[in-house]
Amino acid sequence: MKKLLILHTGGTIAMQEDPTTGVIQTKLHHPLLEATLSLPIEATIHTEEMFNLPSPHITPFHMLQLKERIQQAISEDFDGIVITHGTDTLEETAFFLDTTIETSVPIIITGAMRSSNELGSDGLYNLLSAIRVAAHPEAVSMGVLVVMNDEIHTARYVTKTHTSNVATFLSPTLGPVGLINKNHIFFLQKLLENPHLDVKTVDGLIPIVKAYAGMHGELLDALAQTNIDGLVIEAFGAGNLPPETTKPLQQMIKQGIPVVLVSRCFNGVAEPVYHYPGGGKELSDIGVIFCPNISSQKARLKLLIAQNNRLSPSQLSEFMEN
Repeated sequence: MKKLLILHTGGTIAMQEDPTTGVIQTKLHHPLLEATLSLPIEATIHTEEMFNLPSPHITPFHMLQLKERIQQAISEDFDGIVITHGTDTLEETAFFLDTTIETSVPIIITGAMRSSNELGSDGLYNLLSAIRVAAHPEAVSMGVLVVMNDEIHTARYVTKTHTSNVATFLSPTLGPVGLINKNHIFFLQKLLENPHLDVKTVDGLIPIVKAYAGMHGELLDALAQTNIDGLVIEAFGAGNLPPETTKPLQQMIKQGIPVVLVSRCFNGVAEPVYHYPGGGKELSDIGVIFCPNISSQKARLKLLIAQNNRLSPSQLSEFMEN
């Protein structure tokens, strides 16, 4: 019989709806903890409440604490880890853990779009599905997986796509890597390994800036005068920007501030293709690092992890580009 650890961190899955005040966080030892113990699973289940926070309150420091507890649990011979989490930043926590923990032990993250006392609440069902996946032999060595709404997604590609729909989590580039039904779990794809870097600190200020039509360089000029440790910029299409942005970005890079570029499109790959002022080829030539197939919020965490590992410029470029 497998030994599983469930770590609760809060979020909608741990909340209840109050008719007068809206959806609110419940007190510690919420009903989900008790319900977990009665789930029809052939496994020894241990539960802990790491945090009790709505996910907009989750920071990289909380992610670091979660990582350290998971690494401890792996040394304690747990066969699988399940994490319940609010959905707003779930994909970021999943990606952080997937990038910093190198293990064959299944790590599954789940949550809910409807609180525990709402009609059609999805929390307990998603938790049951996550536990089933964590206990499944094919989940071994799959990295961190997100389980929601009968689907299994990778931490690298999954994103929240809808504000309220229970089918909010999708992987636009890849699709789900597995499906869950009443009696079986089907894994549909084998994955390329995500590069890993352990981390002990998460210090650093790395903002995200999104490109828009008519964008000038003033905001970037202002950022260059602050104490930022890096910048992630969401560019157009395959990786292009208005020409007025090139000069301040070049100044940042000369100051030793790494600039990472992703596409603001949620499908496809960012790459230096176009050779015109502000085009991807020019940006690459001045030292902008292209991060080809993850979102800006994940690229920010990846850059934060790299910065806290004190990577050299060449190591940083290689890590961000893979």
